Amino acid sequence: MTEIITPSRETLTDLERILHTEIPLTRAMGVRVLRADRNGLALGAALAPNLNHKQTAFGGSLNSLATLACWGLIQLLVRDRGRAITVVIQESSVQFLKPVIQDFEAVCPLPPAPVIEKFLRTLERKGRARLALEATIHTDGEIALQFHGQFVAYDRTRFQGFEPVSVV
Repeated sequence: MTEIITPSRETLTDLERILHTEIPLTRAMGVRVLRADRNGLALGAALAPNLNHKQTAFGGSLNSLATLACWGLIQLLVRDRGRAITVVIQESSVQFLKPVIQDFEAVCPLPPAPVIEKFLRTLERKGRARLALEATIHTDGEIALQFHGQFVAYDRTRFQGFEPVSVV
């Protein structure tokens, strides 16, 4: 089931466009889609637009990038199923373990195949499904941030009010 993520460069470019269109903050943060494979999704951001008063990465930016990596992974998981979905975060927790003083990337690993299969079956059957995901940001080979989040995906054709608002 790890074959579920074998996106082309075009798919990754499209995901980055969706991030920048549906979540405008990602443009200001300089979020980039770096890669997606059997290990999960990696998003990156430059340090400069995300600095805090201590000249380290702003905690809100680190938390946002981790959240977005999970959000983006869900987008990739359902992309070939012909579903227009909206993904929202239901709850999250984050641990800030080390300061980040360089460009950074958040990695959301692919959950086990049975978890993905249950998520996709539930989304198909009920039009909405929950998925718990994790993401990490490393610095100098050590974990700087550990993120845990519960996300809900809604099928836009079955639930009103979940259409994206495009901001230009």
